[in-house]
Amino acid sequence: MIGVKQNAVIYARVSSKEQEEEGFSVPAQLKLLREYAALKGFTVINDFIDIETAKQSGRTNFGRMVDYLKGNKDCRTILVEKTDRLYRNFTDYVALDGLDVEIHLVKENSTLSKDSRSHEKFIHGIKVLMAKNYIDNLSEETKKGLSQKAEDGYFPGYAPLGYRNVMGPDGKRIIEPNPDEAPLIRKLFEWYATGNYSIDEVRRLAKEAGLGFRRSGKPLGKSNVERMLQNPIYYGDFYWGGILHKNARHTPIISRELWDAAQSVRGIRSKPKRHGGKQRWAFQGLIRCGHCGCLLTAEKRKGKYVYYHCTGQKGKCPERYVREEIIAEQYGDYLQQLIVDEEVLTWIRDSLRSSNADKERFCKESVDTLQKHYNRLQERLDRMYEDKLDGRIDAAYFDAKSKMWRAEQEDTLRKISAYQKADEKYMEAGIQILELVQNAHRLYQKQPLFERRRLINFVFSNSTFKNGALEPQLRNPFDFLAKTNIAYQKKKAVDGEIHDLRPTWGG
Repeated sequence: MIGVKQNAVIYARVSSKEQEEEGFSVPAQLKLLREYAALKGFTVINDFIDIETAKQSGRTNFGRMVDYLKGNKDCRTILVEKTDRLYRNFTDYVALDGLDVEIHLVKENSTLSKDSRSHEKFIHGIKVLMAKNYIDNLSEETKKGLSQKAEDGYFPGYAPLGYRNVMGPDGKRIIEPNPDEAPLIRKLFEWYATGNYSIDEVRRLAKEAGLGFRRSGKPLGKSNVERMLQNPIYYGDFYWGGILHKNARHTPIISRELWDAAQSVRGIRSKPKRHGGKQRWAFQGLIRCGHCGCLLTAEKRKGKYVYYHCTGQKGKCPERYVREEIIAEQYGDYLQQLIVDEEVLTWIRDSLRSSNADKERFCKESVDTLQKHYNRLQERLDRMYEDKLDGRIDAAYFDAKSKMWRAEQEDTLRKISAYQKADEKYMEAGIQILELVQNAHRLYQKQPLFERRRLINFVFSNSTFKNGALEPQLRNPFDFLAKTNIAYQKKKAVDGEIHDLRPTWGG
């Protein structure tokens, strides 16, 4: 209407990347749209701006604009740069189509309203389709790019606590240990791997050390600590798209051995599940009757005391009822057999590390031998190729021999890779498990009865109960450790201090 100014709203949208480019920025769009409003005689009564980041792609202000237009009938005009700035899907199109508004697509020199001709609406619909296709394609390409980055060994996401995002030397965004957070993450794993601390206690220690959420500074919750202790990114692998990517290119914060030790503690501390909604007693299903071989079952008496007894499935059994606390105490006595003297533990550590050094020398010598063999095969191939070029051998002979030698080369490379990928510090994992066993009895005593099951399954197998006495069978290598320790303690009681540990522990 000539001489009468109409009210209008402006809508602008950019991605965070476009915001950095002058031609796409919000100020550039606003400048264009306000100049258009002045030229056409519109009164701009509100601006709605959405800036989409990689982390948040929702359009909060688009929804607010729709609500605003629903509540303000004196404003029926939207000014926007072009179609793909306004729509991202058909839901957006339908939301505006039902409002009876006039849309000015300034850069496209087009206006769309209820009075637009059918072919104009058709063309506009095609543009909406193209905008949606562009956005979908952009999303697919982004996902492909992130997946390829993960395949190449680079973590493609936002750096987890302990790491930070930086620009790598090849221009790719990578993660590296955050010097302020990484040492605290390492301590968190070390605390837990000792077996001395629960998740809550580790959480408290982390809080006292100053480890908290990066932005808010608030202390970590129990679930946050649990997820961190299960995240392989800290030792060098990472999950992306549900796939575990190994041999990642970022620097690990902890060793694989420390990770394994922490997972061992998690396995011990995990609570047993209830089955079928019924109570699962601490030792139910673990012990058989020494008289008839039937399993011991449990029941509660007087509302608080738990007793175990033979199921009697093979007839009446002479084994009497036994309190749960007595079974627990006897399991604890067997765990004490695993505790070795500190000087023995030190001697075992030194012996294992010495043995590991021999193993590493053997691996290196084996790889050197294989590499020399690979090089000899390559020299043969090179000489034979020259003979082929000079006509001294025919193509058929060359193809047959080269195929055989290249297959041998591939086999040699596989053997080299097997040596190089071998965990050359596997002895460290053994030492940490040994140290964990040192704490097993104390850990067992600290846990509630129903939480002791995992530790018992970890150490014992095939337990029997006969005439009031528990007789569990230790798993390998705990059986060897207990027998050797008992023999050593007897010898020490007779001979006094023992300086040479090799006769007893050397095996």
